[in-house]
Amino acid sequence: MSPSQNACRCSQTETLHIRSLAADDLPEVLEIERLGYSHPWTEAVFRDCFRDNYRLWAGCRDGRLVAYAVVAYLADEAHLLNLCVDPRRQRQGAGRLLLRHLLSEAGREQMFQTLLEVRVSNEAAYRLYQAEGFEEIGRRPGYYPAAQGREDARVMALRFSR
Repeated sequence: MSPSQNACRCSQTETLHIRSLAADDLPEVLEIERLGYSHPWTEAVFRDCFRDNYRLWAGCRDGRLVAYAVVAYLADEAHLLNLCVDPRRQRQGAGRLLLRHLLSEAGREQMFQTLLEVRVSNEAAYRLYQAEGFEEIGRRPGYYPAAQGREDARVMALRFSR
C-alpha cells in the first residue's frame, strides 16, 4: 500500500482519527518532521522505533496524516519521545487529542507515569503539557541541538493515579 493510500484509511471527517503508525506512513511522517523541527529525526531513527516496547500513533484528519507521536515504554514509565503536528495544521486541537490518546493508552497499559522533554523555547508545547497535567521536574542542559549551539530541555512528568 502506498503512503497516500494508507492516509486514505483515516477518517474523512474533521474529527481526528487516531491509529497505530505504520512503516508505510514514514514518507508523510518525514515530511511533517522536516517542516516541524530545525533538527529532524532521520528515517533510520523512526524505523528503529518499530519495536515491541514502543507505541507509535498517527493522527489523521480529512484523510491525511497530520500528526504523530512516538512513545517508549520502559518498565512502568512511558517516555514521550516525539509528538509533532504538521505546522500547516497546528492550533486545531490535533496535538491535544493525540496527547490525550497516548496518555489514555499508557494508563490502560499500567504505566506509572509519562515523561517528556520539551525545548525551553517551545512555549506552545510547554503550555499544552501544563494544561494536560504535566509538571516540570527538572532541566537537561544542552539537550537539544540548536541553530547556535545547544538548547536546554524542560523535563516534565505526569503521574497516573492508581
